Amino acid sequence: MKPLMRETASQTAGPYVHIGLAPQQAGFDIFENNFGSVLTNAKTHGERIRIEGRVFDGIGTVLKDVLIEIWQANAEGKYSHPADQQPGKSVDENFRGWGRSCTDFETGVYTFDTVKPGVVTGRNGRFMAPHINVWVVARGINVGLNTRLYFSDEAQANQKDAVLNIIEWEERRATLVAQRTEKGGTIVYRFDIRLQGEAETVFFDI
Repeated sequence: MKPLMRETASQTAGPYVHIGLAPQQAGFDIFENNFGSVLTNAKTHGERIRIEGRVFDGIGTVLKDVLIEIWQANAEGKYSHPADQQPGKSVDENFRGWGRSCTDFETGVYTFDTVKPGVVTGRNGRFMAPHINVWVVARGINVGLNTRLYFSDEAQANQKDAVLNIIEWEERRATLVAQRTEKGGTIVYRFDIRLQGEAETVFFDI
């Protein structure tokens, strides 16, 4: 007779996401190649930008133990992946297209240095405004949260975007739009993520 197997308690990312997924930021030299927040090098094509923001819980507290990953097309709107068959666009060998960042232990701010992506033609010819795919992992979250970042200075393209247009309310769409600023000559897009509560960021079930 087989023993009765009970369900184990559900697990979240816990308070150690830095150590497990981005150990260098936590002060541990484990990986030969660390997964970083800089997606470019000196030869990368496109407009250089910085993405920065903070992550808030449902009562407005800034979380300081969050891991964020991004995946994006290059400046031409081309993903560095064999599944991207868009004609007339080329892969930028000097652009990684994927990055990982943790929030700062003191300020709660995360950053990515990348390029502004181009327009993407999605499945079935769907128009995709310039955007960045975002994945969020933090304590209290059983499954990572998927969302998108769009750009405030791409309003015309955003109005035609296939994904933004499935969000019924305009104020909810606004939670996915990063605001363009400039700091010390660097173009910065501010993208705060709210996990719950008022102005909660739109997340996608994918």
